[in-house]
Parts: sequence; structure tokens; C-alpha cells
Amino acid sequence: MSEPTDIDNDEEAFAENTLIEAIENQIEADNPPAAKATFNKLTLVGYERDDILNMMAHVLAVEIDAILEEDRAFNTEWYEAALRALPELPPEKN
Repeated sequence: MSEPTDIDNDEEAFAENTLIEAIENQIEADNPPAAKATFNKLTLVGYERDDILNMMAHVLAVEIDAILEEDRAFNTEWYEAALRALPELPPEKN
């Protein structure tokens, strides 16, 4: 009965890959500007590309969870502030 676990893992990998793709698009488009600035800052202080993308994707995931939970619009101000605070990760909401 490992199929549900396989499906869960596939969905989790898909979500992670989608978030990372969204972050890469933000960096490339320089929109929001905090995305490229954060990526450059973390690169300069020695973080690896994959680690940076994962941290940034985590911030995006926290904001998406909040949007769904609170039924509200994307909070660009919070998102950019949370990106700029990296490598300190925002607390996850319960």
C-alpha cells in the first residue's frame, strides 16, 4: 500500500518545483525587485543557488498558505520584507 505515499511525494515534488520555477521567473523578470536583490545578496555571502531558491520558495509558500487560510490578496509588502530578511526564514503559521 505504498501508492498513497508515492502520490503524496509526487504532489510535494510538483509543488516544490512549481514554487522554485516561480522564484526563478521573479528573479529573471526582476519583479518584485526584492527577488533578484535577495538572490544576489545570498549569492555574495556564499549560499549555493539551490539553497537560495529553496529558501525563497519557502517564503513564497508561507505567503500562499496565508492567502488560502485568510482568504485575502497577495501581500507584496510582507513578501518582499520576508525575502529581504533571508536567510532568516519566516515563522510558519499554524
